[in-house]
Amino acid sequence: MILWAVRRYLMSPISYRDVELMLADRGVNADLTTVFRWIHAYAPEIDKRIRLDLQPSNGSWRVDETYVKVNSPVKKPSVSRAGPARC
Repeated sequence: MILWAVRRYLMSPISYRDVELMLADRGVNADLTTVFRWIHAYAPEIDKRIRLDLQPSNGSWRVDETYVKVNSPVKKPSVSRAGPARC
């Protein structure tokens, strides 16, 4: 149950309190501080084991522009840009 709680915390952006409530739903009484200690104790080990399975990259990520052909002329998809909110 401890590793389950640590994995849940690492996989999603939830708080220690959320993990505590999820454990309580499963019948495990764990204090917020206990969850905090579990995560700090077991997260580095889980991370080390996961890193063995990941493939190393060269650090270069490239994204090409995508073009869409609609009724013969080639059009570039419009990109949404952040601007003032309209109501």
